[in-house]
Amino acid sequence: MSDTATPNVIRREDYAPPAFLIDTVDLEFDLVPERTIVKSTLAVRRNPDAKHAAHLELLGEQLEFIGAAIDGQPWEQVRAHEHGLSIENVPDSFTLTLTGACDPAANTTLSGLYVSGGNFFTQCEAEGFRRITWFLDRPDVMSTYTVTLRADKTSYPVLLSNGNLIAEGDLPDGRHYAKWEDPFRKPSYLFALVAGKLVALEERIQSGSGKEKLLQVWVEPHDLDKTRHAMDSLIHSIRWDESRFGLELDLDRFMIVAVSDFNMGAMENKGLNIFNTKYVLANPETATDVDFANIEAVVGHEYFHNWTGNRVTCRDWFQLSLKEGLTVFRDQEFSAAMSGGDENEAARATKRIEDVRVLRQMQFAEDAGPMAHPVRPESYVEINNFYTMTVYEKGAEVVRMYQTLFGRDGFRKGMDLYFQRHDGQAVTCDDFRAAMADANGRDLAQFEGWYSQAGTPRVSVTTHYDAAAKRYSVTLAQGYANGSPAARETQKGPLLIPFAIGLIGPDGQDLPLKLEGESQGAQAGATTRVLEVTEKQQTFTFVDVEAKPLPSLLRNFSAPVIVEYDYGNDELAFLLAHDSDPFNRWEAGQRLATRELLALAARASAGQPLETSDALVQAFSRVLTDTSLSPSFRELALMLPSETYLAEQMAESDPAAVHAARQFVRKRLATALKAEWLAAYQANLTPGAYEPTPEAAGRRGLKNLALSYLSELDDPADAVRLATAQYDAANNMTDRAAALSALMNASAATGAGYAKNALEDFYARFEKEPLVIDKWFSLQATQRGTAQRPVIDTVRALMRHPAFNLKNPNRARSLIFSFCAANPAQFHAADGSGYAFWAEQVIALDAINPQVAARLARNLELWRRFTPTLRDKMRAALEQVAARVKSRDVREIVEKALA
Repeated sequence: MSDTATPNVIRREDYAPPAFLIDTVDLEFDLVPERTIVKSTLAVRRNPDAKHAAHLELLGEQLEFIGAAIDGQPWEQVRAHEHGLSIENVPDSFTLTLTGACDPAANTTLSGLYVSGGNFFTQCEAEGFRRITWFLDRPDVMSTYTVTLRADKTSYPVLLSNGNLIAEGDLPDGRHYAKWEDPFRKPSYLFALVAGKLVALEERIQSGSGKEKLLQVWVEPHDLDKTRHAMDSLIHSIRWDESRFGLELDLDRFMIVAVSDFNMGAMENKGLNIFNTKYVLANPETATDVDFANIEAVVGHEYFHNWTGNRVTCRDWFQLSLKEGLTVFRDQEFSAAMSGGDENEAARATKRIEDVRVLRQMQFAEDAGPMAHPVRPESYVEINNFYTMTVYEKGAEVVRMYQTLFGRDGFRKGMDLYFQRHDGQAVTCDDFRAAMADANGRDLAQFEGWYSQAGTPRVSVTTHYDAAAKRYSVTLAQGYANGSPAARETQKGPLLIPFAIGLIGPDGQDLPLKLEGESQGAQAGATTRVLEVTEKQQTFTFVDVEAKPLPSLLRNFSAPVIVEYDYGNDELAFLLAHDSDPFNRWEAGQRLATRELLALAARASAGQPLETSDALVQAFSRVLTDTSLSPSFRELALMLPSETYLAEQMAESDPAAVHAARQFVRKRLATALKAEWLAAYQANLTPGAYEPTPEAAGRRGLKNLALSYLSELDDPADAVRLATAQYDAANNMTDRAAALSALMNASAATGAGYAKNALEDFYARFEKEPLVIDKWFSLQATQRGTAQRPVIDTVRALMRHPAFNLKNPNRARSLIFSFCAANPAQFHAADGSGYAFWAEQVIALDAINPQVAARLARNLELWRRFTPTLRDKMRAALEQVAARVKSRDVREIVEKALA
């Protein structure tokens, strides 16, 4: 490191091992908000596998240098600069002691050591540790840590860090101390400390091998009654990981701490997970069914990192998906198991549908934009910008394909070998792929393309049925559509695509599948087959096919690809009625709805009157009234594709036309099926005490979807009556928030003030509950709005509300992000007012918290795909931001968007 800035672009091909290694780290903190003193004692030695370096270069940012010593002697050959320390003429092996200071109270970036609500917290991933002390702040430098915390006992009675508590006591000046030891080697990004006035819910459990473990969920005292669900989720996570993967909790204790100021959802620091309060705190009055499910998933995700991320970590940040993609897959499997167990295929399918909806709406869009990158990126400017849907969600799909190829047992063998080889190491995506290949005796060289190629693959399907020979041929051709230049640069050759297929006979029953040339016993009687597509074009022929079938393609979404097959509307309706694969049954309905909605959007864009056939209404009616389907499945199947997703399917995105089309169809479905919606509402009431079970949540979901549709009616009297009664009688946040949303819908549709009193009551009830007030802001930011009452005016007024605080990421997300990302029709107003607002907020956030600002900046990265009028206004807003912002985080986003 020199006085020059960090290189503009960091490339994977430039990776080199660290010149020095740090075996042990001894940290001492004297915690004072305005000036915390940090003393670090490091056992340093040269790396025998790296190029010799004359000097030790340590990374550090926004630190005050106080002094340095080597082997106990003051060391003068130290040069402090903007990016760290240069320590000259060091021996081959030595003990380095550094003393410095930082200012946690002034740290609004929430990276490093900061103060929130009068308590101390840390966030070190990806590069926050260098804001605490000087270090080789990179994931392939793994050390064991001993940490001593000292602070005023009255102000900070609780002192926590990674690992096991080995000593604590009082100090003579009203302070106290706690000493923690983590016996496992870890990179600096997994370091954590917490100090403050906190209380804990505690549980003691026995691990699978009989060892006692202490579990703690730490929160501020007034939130203790909202911790039970998080604790239960942690216990379920521990048990599931023992059962599914044979992985036990390795420390004597495991702690979760909740903080309201946090840039992300949670962080997997070894043994001391720090969480956004949003993913810890829940009781029926304050949290929705979605909140309860998200807490379970995120608690699981961070706990599973204890092995996939902590015990085995990333060699460098280009390998981020090694831990994140794998752990997202693990938390998806865990949530599916919690929703219905391994035997309930319908419940697992509901979880699968939810995950794929997110992938297709957000990650596919990312693949088509200027920030497109492979699952394992080749370069970055700011690593914080690569905590993306591609790394996480597409990365999880890549991991899932191993399980699809090898089955659950084969996947477990690969995982076992991975830990056997790499426990305690910092490794690469290639190491994981090699473990899967070797454990299953397969050559997976071609599979590497999933890590190195950006963009969403497309598989076009053509079929031919030879009735005389009873042969059915399926030809699969893979490639990429015209995506972004960033994606096209990486696309080199065909991928190995596991493509699951079924054939459905004229009677709606699955046909047994036998491929040409197979022996009779090969998968005899199987009705779903996974075809391995390895060439640009391949033909697979099924024999003994008695009648012309209808193909059920990419069952359970077996690969993250777009399937191109020209189903007719009648065929989609048939699949929606009969496909045994729940995912493809849902998919057929979505295709049918998307086709109808895009046709209507084209008419709206051209100024033509909107009209639709009865086919979609009839298909929805069949699903709505089919009580053999679970309520949760029916809820998902009856949701129209989102406006954002639909706009991205257009040659030129026209949010206003999409909104007009979608609202037209919603009203049509509400009017034509009014009696059915009312019946579904009544049939799915959940009287009695609230339970956050999957079954009860499914019933509430379908009931509240029915209420949402009824609020679209020209005369919404029934909806207003039901919503008002539901709001007044609600014993849970799911029903209360849904009723308020329905009243706001009815208000927007009619111009009446149905929601005014409920909005005021909602705020008065929950003024002391920050996470609920976040919902209050979000509901108003995402409301429909009208030409006479644009939502931007409401949002600007709410920015001045006493409860709004731009420095709190949750509050900023609840209002600003909700409007910009989740209200496309209003954000993309023709006058450009939404873009002007976006630019103001990106610039303001950039000065406070660049990570949060960069997330908001991404809302305009697809600007080139919109209509010319909107495109010009979006470019002007991007140029305004580019001229004003200073952080690398935001500059990378806007410069790539404009390039």
